[in-house]
Amino acid sequence: MPRLLIAASGTGGHIYPALSFADSLSDSWEIEWLGVPNRLEIELVPKKYNLIKLKVGGLQGNIVRKMFDLSKLLFASIQVSILLRQKKINVIFTTGGYISAPSILGAKMTGIPILLHESNAIPGKVTRVLGRFCDHVALGIPSAAKYLPRCRTSYTGTPVRSEFFLDQSLPSWAPQGEGLLIVVMGGSQGAMKMNEMVRNILPLLLEKGCRVIHLTGKNDCFYKKLDKLNTHDNLVVRQFSDEIPALLRNADLAISRAGSGAICELMVTKTPSILIPFPASADQHQELNAACMARYGGAVIVNQHDPEKDILKNTISNLIASNAISEMKSNMNNYDCLNSENKIFEIINKIS
Repeated sequence: MPRLLIAASGTGGHIYPALSFADSLSDSWEIEWLGVPNRLEIELVPKKYNLIKLKVGGLQGNIVRKMFDLSKLLFASIQVSILLRQKKINVIFTTGGYISAPSILGAKMTGIPILLHESNAIPGKVTRVLGRFCDHVALGIPSAAKYLPRCRTSYTGTPVRSEFFLDQSLPSWAPQGEGLLIVVMGGSQGAMKMNEMVRNILPLLLEKGCRVIHLTGKNDCFYKKLDKLNTHDNLVVRQFSDEIPALLRNADLAISRAGSGAICELMVTKTPSILIPFPASADQHQELNAACMARYGGAVIVNQHDPEKDILKNTISNLIASNAISEMKSNMNNYDCLNSENKIFEIINKIS
């Protein structure tokens, strides 16, 4: 039985595509998972796959700190090479981030083929530096190829959970009725500035008869203070939900950050969106992700701003007053996001 090592760690943008790909494989593959202690994979991966934890981080700080981190990276790479031999791994699949660096270097030490998947419009630092040492780099967004001139690349799209492709009813706890359904996604940790922008326009949305589901993230405590908005029949506020596929498939409009995971889920569910890129994202990759979706005509970009300004308010008012939302939904059909797992599997078969 062929053995696959998945190296994916840190955020949902790295872990969920890897989980979706792993779940798509038949029982003819044996899967091991390489992660980092105290990150999101600790909660998600052990439920399905054997998780091996490796201490590794980025190269940060002054030259002395970077040299220390570099020595740790080299040691971690040797650990990975030993692991690959012990587990008799046939091929490695990784989704970028810190864990990818020792995985790529360990693969080169042992001669084991490795496929790197990059889901963002601008590749991360590890992908840009070490992608050339991979046998192949699969891309979630086609325009990322121009940043990887020395890599063998293919556009595959980004795997998402199968639930996102299924028609589903709106959860019973969601506001029912006929009004425009707007889903606000602040991310698992919370996007506090974006949440403030949305809270500032809630009276307008509710006045127009919109139904609003605001997923704030766990770090936003504002709604713990009871107010009139929190008791409105057309408003539901939650820190998070594990029913995102059903929410997005029934939503008329989403308001979201522009991380690669959110972008892929919106594209699969054909959900029109207002994207508010996180301005401090590495290499401004969220802005480029949002621009990619806007080019397809499925999204409008609103830059993060002071909540008291009327930019978001005017944008959403114009969308509601016109036929723009239905046009945006139609434009989403221009994006091909099907069969990502099959395309990745075909590459793995070629390199292994």
